[in-house]
Order: sequence, then C-alpha cells, then structure tokens
Amino acid sequence: AQHAAHLVALNFISTLKNYLGDLDRVKKVVKVVGFVASANDFTEHHLVVNGFSDTMGEVFGEKGRHARSAVGHHVLPLNVAVEIEAIVQVEPE
Repeated sequence: AQHAAHLVALNFISTLKNYLGDLDRVKKVVKVVGFVASANDFTEHHLVVNGFSDTMGEVFGEKGRHARSAVGHHVLPLNVAVEIEAIVQVEPE
C-alpha cells in the first residue's frame, strides 16, 4: 500500500507539472490528507501515507514538507488502495 501511495504522488506531480507548466512554481505543499483502504484492525495508516509524503520531500525538498492526516476506511471509490487530497501553494504566472 505504501507503494500505491508513492504512485499516487508520482501521478500528482505529473498533474501539477501539466497544469503549472513548471514545477518550480510550487511554493509549498501545505497539507495532505491520505485515505487508506484497510481492514478494521489495521492501525498503521500513517506508514502507508508516508509513501506520498516521502516522495513529496524527495522531489520538492523543504517545500515538500507538509501538515498531514492519515485516515483508514473499509472501502474507497473505484476500489483504490489509497486516495490523497493535497493543498499546494503556487507562485503566480
């Protein structure tokens, strides 16, 4: 599941680059909320979402550090393993 969160991060970065045109416009990854599909007795959701957070740090350095929540849920839309919501501050054009 941590690998799934890493893949979500790569997709997110690709979407940012496509939308912004240049990743240098990213000023700060402000907040991340990670939803993890899991069994009722699984309690390490934070470790799964590390796959996203660590990737943000690797790509953006200090600008990639963010506030974060990690929440478990018994099922997510389209049966995905991980869903991420993120708020990013960007430089104007």
